[in-house]
Amino acid sequence: MNDHFPSPLPAASDRLTPDLIAPHDPMPHGACSVPVFQTSSFLFDRYEDLAAVFAGESSRYVYSRGNNPTVAELESLIARMEGVEAARGFASGMAAIAAAVIPFVQSGDRIVAVENLYSDAFRLFECLLKKFGVTTQYVDGTDTQAVLDALPGAALIYLESPASWSFTTQDLRAIGAEARRLGVISVIDNSWATPLYQRPAEFGIDLVVHAASKYLAGHSDTLAGLIAGPKALLARIDHEAYHFLGGKLSPFDAWLVLRGMRTLHLRMARHMQNGLALGRALSAHPAVARVRHPAFEANPGNACLSGYGGLFAFDLNSSVDIPRFTNALKVVKIGVSWGGPESLVIPAQAALSLSGPANVFQRFGTPTGSVRLAAGLENADDLVADVLQAIAEARQ
Repeated sequence: MNDHFPSPLPAASDRLTPDLIAPHDPMPHGACSVPVFQTSSFLFDRYEDLAAVFAGESSRYVYSRGNNPTVAELESLIARMEGVEAARGFASGMAAIAAAVIPFVQSGDRIVAVENLYSDAFRLFECLLKKFGVTTQYVDGTDTQAVLDALPGAALIYLESPASWSFTTQDLRAIGAEARRLGVISVIDNSWATPLYQRPAEFGIDLVVHAASKYLAGHSDTLAGLIAGPKALLARIDHEAYHFLGGKLSPFDAWLVLRGMRTLHLRMARHMQNGLALGRALSAHPAVARVRHPAFEANPGNACLSGYGGLFAFDLNSSVDIPRFTNALKVVKIGVSWGGPESLVIPAQAALSLSGPANVFQRFGTPTGSVRLAAGLENADDLVADVLQAIAEARQ
């Protein structure tokens, strides 16, 4: 167990606070909040102005499926926060994941991916890309040498640090350096840490994906995704995925994410504090076999983090009836997703029976006693008391 915990507000969040609070560019009429440009098309006064856009001589807005000022403000913000050149907004995190992968693979290629990845990313690789002749090799992300050994000959490596359900981290610096040396495109889902607590581009990772529906938006009221990275790679995504797959982020959803990001640094501090308080209480409980959280387990990528998200998992031993535990919770609610104000729980026992092809929980042996908990913004003492009373109620 790791007894060292970060300060409530790591330096990374302080460094980025001004970018979050105020718009980057002066807004129309001096507005302190980015306006919603809720329009499908933009009009031109003269033929010559339209022709200049089509000829690539002007960057004026034309149609919101291509570019929109509200979405562009969000794209600019996430690019600055991640320390990269450019970004693109998408209608969901899954749309962003697909667009970050599909342009860089073709039939006969091999992807390397960490085990215990997000369930729908797993289905993308196993159900869609496999149909087109793209294979995926899954590697234990905690074994850095095994990851490096898998890279030669791969077209792309897909990372999550920490990984879904296991919450194990990867050595991004070593992996990023070797991937670049070999010409392998590296992609990471950075939704858990956000740019406040991890900036993968600083470790050599090419493309950074966010399910902006989670912490970035932060209010459980929108779906959105983002990709951030070098202009050259974003241009390829534009030409080979973004414009014709249709997964475009709407202006209003972009505005909701921008609204949420103005309080990101404050919310993330609370999510982290609540997650650590729950982790401490659970790690000391006799009915808990394991707490799956980077603060409580040593992993190779922990050094890349300057803080923690509030999402983690814990394994209850066989003395606890999982359905009874779940139903006994009062403050913590039952539900998928995470990153909003409310604390949510989902037990692996239910997810293991998920219908449909390519069940990631079965593939990588998620323990039946594992429970994923998203620590929200409630009072920490109330959350701890609720989870402990639920365990007591469910012990056999």
